[in-house]
Amino acid sequence: MAQRKAARAAADAAVPPAMPEPDIAAELHALVASSTFPAPCIGGAAAARDDAGRRRPPLVVIGHRGKGMNALASPDPRVRGDVRENTLRSLNAAAASHPTVAYVEFDVQVTKDGCPVIFHDNFIYTQENGEISGRRVTELHLDEFLSYGPQRNQEKAGKPLLRKLKDGRILKWDVQKEDALCTLREAFEGVDRRVGFNVELKFDDDLAYTEEALTGVLQAVVFEHADGRPVIFSSFKPDAALLIRKLQDKYPVYFLTNGGTQIYADPRRNSLEEAVRLCVAGSLQGIVSEVRAILRQPAAAAKIKEAGLSLMTYGQLNNVPEVVFVQHLLGVDGVIVDLVREIAEAVSAFSAAAREPSPESCGEVERLETAAAGTPSFSPREMSFLLRLIPELVQ
Repeated sequence: MAQRKAARAAADAAVPPAMPEPDIAAELHALVASSTFPAPCIGGAAAARDDAGRRRPPLVVIGHRGKGMNALASPDPRVRGDVRENTLRSLNAAAASHPTVAYVEFDVQVTKDGCPVIFHDNFIYTQENGEISGRRVTELHLDEFLSYGPQRNQEKAGKPLLRKLKDGRILKWDVQKEDALCTLREAFEGVDRRVGFNVELKFDDDLAYTEEALTGVLQAVVFEHADGRPVIFSSFKPDAALLIRKLQDKYPVYFLTNGGTQIYADPRRNSLEEAVRLCVAGSLQGIVSEVRAILRQPAAAAKIKEAGLSLMTYGQLNNVPEVVFVQHLLGVDGVIVDLVREIAEAVSAFSAAAREPSPESCGEVERLETAAAGTPSFSPREMSFLLRLIPELVQ
């Protein structure tokens, strides 16, 4: 068994590089910067009203893996690795970055001996004596998992951490600000209580997870240590999301979906329509969609809300303030972001603009209407350009 696992890890390490995914967010930044259109004046989101005239709640900003994921190969230094993702330091840095940050999102897996730990990738890699090796996180005992990376005990030396990218490359996992790997219990005990937790339960597509494992996460840690902290559960696995909902009704459960931007064997994962059907049938509270799926089908946001579901998004484009603002106009409730401070500041500016509309941007009547209704202060020309530009980049 050990030989087969080692052989599989070695085979994985030899996967030839694939074509890199386009950095859509960077392209949008560049095109907007090079455009002859004036820079859009973003405002009016926080107090916006829906079509029925009801006041819309403020857009929720959620820090992705804390203060942002470590995209080691990104051309943008802001997302390559400021703080090690999914650590206490990263989660607290996100909480401290801006008052608008209401939640932090992180990934939870369960070790072989039943301990929920915070780590995104299915496999964890290191290099010893010049040889790279990878092990599945769920096949490690807790002490083995915590032996990777920086150690809380300064007298101990942890195994160097490497990361395997989607294109098959394995890189040194270097970041500017280090911290040790941690457990879910440590997060509940050590992260600023001001912020809620969006707990994504990670499930490898190649493995089956039991009700017993999920019950361990829910009862042994969350129910004992949440102590009033807002918690949202989410999962890409339909059956896991339904099981979480079946096992408890205290915390909302969201279904994570690519919304058709990637195709899976399970048809429930392949469209927003299927996601809505799953959530309604299983009494789930909401959907977390890849942002491109929502921008490709703007009408889907209204249908999701009509079904009585909350809607949040994730993805590269959520690091672009203009895109976040457009989502708010579509009725999106929350955005999971990597550039936490930048987006939180932009969302805060939406609120400030709604409270204090610029007299230069419109006449007195329109200014008062803007203040009352929280409508955007984009000019029609700017909005037309923005709405035309985003779908082209998404495609």
